[in-house]
Amino acid sequence: MDEGKKMSQFHTMWSLKQQDLVFKERLSKNKLLDSLIAKKGPLADEEEALKKKLINELMSN
Repeated sequence: MDEGKKMSQFHTMWSLKQQDLVFKERLSKNKLLDSLIAKKGPLADEEEALKKKLINELMSN
């Protein structure tokens, strides 16, 4: 019985950790997009492509 409780707690902790990682990844993408948007002057082709990709990803979630 105690083993089942430990497994349940582990699964709960694992689920929270996964949610935290998803949140941190989204936050990181938001910060990167903010920095690209705030950049003065024209963006390099790679930066423009990344900006479009991040916007698409963040809007689809």
